[in-house]
Amino acid sequence: MRNVKPVKVGDHILDGRHIYIQSMLNVRSDDIEGSVHQAVELEKAGCEIIRAAIPDMDAVRLIPAIKKRVNIPLVADIHFDYRLALEAVAAGVDKIRINPGNIGGTDRVKQVVKVCTAGNIPIRIGVNSGSLEKELLEKYGSPTPEALVESALNHAAMLERFDFTNIVISIKSSDVNRMIQSYRLAAEKCSYPLHLGVTEAGTERMGLIKSAVGIGSLLCDGIGETIRVSLTDDPVREIAAAKDILKAIGKRGGVKLVSCPTCGRTRIDLVKVAKTVEEAVRDMDKNITVAVMGCIVNGPGEAREADIGIAGGDGCAVIFKNDGTRRKIKEEDIVAELLDEIGRL
Repeated sequence: MRNVKPVKVGDHILDGRHIYIQSMLNVRSDDIEGSVHQAVELEKAGCEIIRAAIPDMDAVRLIPAIKKRVNIPLVADIHFDYRLALEAVAAGVDKIRINPGNIGGTDRVKQVVKVCTAGNIPIRIGVNSGSLEKELLEKYGSPTPEALVESALNHAAMLERFDFTNIVISIKSSDVNRMIQSYRLAAEKCSYPLHLGVTEAGTERMGLIKSAVGIGSLLCDGIGETIRVSLTDDPVREIAAAKDILKAIGKRGGVKLVSCPTCGRTRIDLVKVAKTVEEAVRDMDKNITVAVMGCIVNGPGEAREADIGIAGGDGCAVIFKNDGTRRKIKEEDIVAELLDEIGRL
C-alpha cells in the first residue's frame, strides 16, 4: 500500500484509510442563498468535502455563509489573485486550491503559505492538461503524464521552499488514459495525498463511464485519498456516482445489487423489478448483496454468494437466502416480499 503523508482537512484526515467524496458548487458565486442551499443538499446526499469557486472578493462572503449551514470541510477554489487566498483563510475556509505558479511572484506565494501555516490550512495544487506551463509543453511536446507530474511537483517545490508540506495534489485530464498514467507516476514520485478526478468528463452518461474507469482503476491500485466525479449536471448526481464507484470496488458498505441481463428464458418483467429494488435499497445501511435474477439458471447457482435474492419463474419467482431456505412467491409480490425479507436481515 502507498505510504501517504497525512493531511488534515477540517475534521477529515487524508491518509488513504477512508476515501473522501468531494463535489463543487455550480451555482453562481454571487448567489449566496443558492450556493448555501446547494451545499446543504450536497451534504445531505453524502458529500464529505465541498469546493466553491472564489473568483472575486465578493465571493469570499460564501465562506462564512456556507460554514454556518454545513458541517463538512469547505475548499476555496482560487486562481490568479493571491489576495483571495488570504481573505478565504481569514474567512474560515478549511482548504485552499491554487496553482502556486499563477498567483504571482515568490513574495505572494510566501504570504499565502504564511497564513495557511498559521491556520493549519492545507493547499491543494491543481494541475490539468489544459493549463500546462508553456515551457513544459515545449519540453515534452504535449501534456504528457511526465509533463503534468513535473508541473505538479514544481508547484509543490515552491511551497516546500517555505517549509510548507501540508499539500494535496491533483493532476487531472479529460483523457482517461493520460489521467491514470499521470496519477500512477505521481504516486511513485511523492507521498502527498492525491485528489482523483477525470476533469471535463462530460454529461452524466459518458462522465460516469470515464470517471468509473479512471477513478476506479487508480483506487484498485491503492492510489487516491479523495475523489470527485465531474459531471455536467446537478452536483448531487456526482455524489451518487462516487458512492457507487466506491461500493463497486469494496471501498464503501451498503447494499450491493447484482442482476442478470435477462435472456429468452426470462418469464417475468425483471428489468422493472431490478430497477425498483435498486432504488429502494440505494441508501440502506446494510452490508449485504441482493440478487435479482431472471431464472433458476442464474438464480441460486450464479448468485450463490448473495445474502438474499429472487430467481424468476413463469409468472412467479423463488426467494432464496444464503442459509439455503427458499420459498415461491407470485410475480406481483416479488418486490414487496423481497424488500420485506431484506428488512429482516
